[in-house]
Amino acid sequence: MRKSQQELIKQISDKELTYHLYFTQILLLTISFVLSIFLFNNFSTFFYQFQLSWDIFLIGILSGIVIVLLDLCLMKIIPEKYYDDGGINKRVFSSRSISEIAFLAAVIAISEEVLFRGVIQYHFGWLIASGIFAVIHFRYFAHWFLISNVVLLSLWIGWVYEWTGNLLVTIMMHFVIDFLLGVHMRWKAKQAEKKEGISDE
Repeated sequence: MRKSQQELIKQISDKELTYHLYFTQILLLTISFVLSIFLFNNFSTFFYQFQLSWDIFLIGILSGIVIVLLDLCLMKIIPEKYYDDGGINKRVFSSRSISEIAFLAAVIAISEEVLFRGVIQYHFGWLIASGIFAVIHFRYFAHWFLISNVVLLSLWIGWVYEWTGNLLVTIMMHFVIDFLLGVHMRWKAKQAEKKEGISDE
């Protein structure tokens, strides 16, 4: 499955990959809007989940940083093949500018957290939301380590939402994780390019 995924990724241009990525996030937001109409008695109940508080920084940002540091430590210990997702994340982040990575991470964090925590978890519970979150990341199913990471991450973010009841906290946490890991992938790609340049000389 990973080989066919890698071949498919190679056939898609950067522009097409970006289009599909943004289309997916818009689709998630559309699903959130439609479900909200049927599940919430009024929109004020939904918007009450967005609360400006110090938890955004104390819990959201700090939790995101801790998870990224843990992930980076594991990358040093665990063989690289365990993090092989078929090259999708590398294609998505490695050639983008810092501002593009930040914008993309924000879009992903908002669309996914609004749907999975703000709508699904609010109405159906922590475990169901975490399970569905893992299912939509089906491209990781080819590797037990990656899907385990996704499941554990989803459970952790879901628990943070249960604890705070604040979507802005989980959005910030999700953003920090995707942004910092995206910047790390970009940095790794630049380092690899430099090494190739030196070896060619």
